[in-house]
Amino acid sequence: MKKIYTIFLLFLTIAGCNEKKDSYSNIFNDSSLFSKTVKELNYVVMQNNFPPIIASRNYTYACIAAYEVVAIGDSRFQSLAGQIKHLSAIPQQDTSNVNFQLAAILAFCKTGEAVTFPEGSMKDYRTEIDSLVELSGMSSDIKKATRQLADSVANHILRWSKKDNYAQTRTAEKFHIRQEEGRWIPTPPAYAQALEPHWNEIRPMVMDSGSQFIPPRPPKFDMKNKNSEFYKWVMEVKNAGDNLTDEQKHIAEFWDDLGNRTIVEGHVMFTFKKFSPPGHWMNIVGIACKKANADFSNTVYAYAKTAIASFDAFIQCWDEKFRSNLLRPETAINKYIDPNWRPYLQTPPFPEYTCGHSTVSSSAAEALTNVFGDNFAYIDNSELEFGIANRSFSSFRQAALENNWARFYGGIHYHGSCIVSTEYGKKVGDLVNERLKMKK
Repeated sequence: MKKIYTIFLLFLTIAGCNEKKDSYSNIFNDSSLFSKTVKELNYVVMQNNFPPIIASRNYTYACIAAYEVVAIGDSRFQSLAGQIKHLSAIPQQDTSNVNFQLAAILAFCKTGEAVTFPEGSMKDYRTEIDSLVELSGMSSDIKKATRQLADSVANHILRWSKKDNYAQTRTAEKFHIRQEEGRWIPTPPAYAQALEPHWNEIRPMVMDSGSQFIPPRPPKFDMKNKNSEFYKWVMEVKNAGDNLTDEQKHIAEFWDDLGNRTIVEGHVMFTFKKFSPPGHWMNIVGIACKKANADFSNTVYAYAKTAIASFDAFIQCWDEKFRSNLLRPETAINKYIDPNWRPYLQTPPFPEYTCGHSTVSSSAAEALTNVFGDNFAYIDNSELEFGIANRSFSSFRQAALENNWARFYGGIHYHGSCIVSTEYGKKVGDLVNERLKMKK
């Protein structure tokens, strides 16, 4: 993050022969700076152990705040007010002296920090941005007007965010663990309580409700009949896990995205942190924007649409997870086939059906395909900082399909479940693309 000084001092040097106004315009009208800002929130989310469901909320409100600034300052885009649930229009104000790119960054930071908490989690980064403002030669009038707009938009989005039922679900009843055949129970090594069983009560952005897209019922639990569909689902996972190729292991690891993997060694337990599924897709947005040479406004637009699609996809998926409450492959295999079997990846703490990562990946892929077109080839280097080699994709949809297989190779999902999840994630993404009119 400290490299930001070097990068933008270079901008100042390049723009040295220009007017000071041009200098600060060049510095802040840079899509890579916005991507760096999103990445900073990504690190905050990771370091503070936010599960993927809550992480999607963190990114979405911050991205919407930035987008609403863009919609005020760029006539090619229009506000989400009236398009997503209960968002009213931003109060009008004089914007004649506003630098809209800086305002979008500041609105993102303020909203992202407030939604994410703890207070001050983005303070160091905001200090760096403030230092860039001072170095840029921006006049005091422009700085004041820009910050006023950023604060106005961020405060508006934050007031709206507080009515999404998130606070109420913090004290909602926990998931009841019952020893019933086929019902989800906590899995090793942490045996953690089910995460966010009331997430379907969160206000969606675009969907009418969390139950708008209800998937078909999973196969009836039956481990006595080897010809039953469910037994076949279970054995597919075990057989695949017992015979993984190096390529399949790489695919599983690349899409693991378990934000907090619990490591148990003897009496010692610690966690290994990585980006969560929505964090991974936020990285993909940045990669796509850079390859497409998207300008600042289109970059903010791409992040916002993808974040919204991911947000609603989690609500749709969690609505089903805690309807079916299906046990994980690990539980079924350990109890009925092999007590010593372990999946290649660590099983996350919530019911199996449907697959969250596959649902979100498919929804995000549809949003990005809508922005950049199909057959948009790219190299995903999101996992390289965690020691996992890059992977190449011919399209966002191909990436979502690979994720479908990754959860199966990892031994944490039945492949039939992943297939359904990809289908229903696409339904959510299609709805977002259909209903949101963000570009004029």
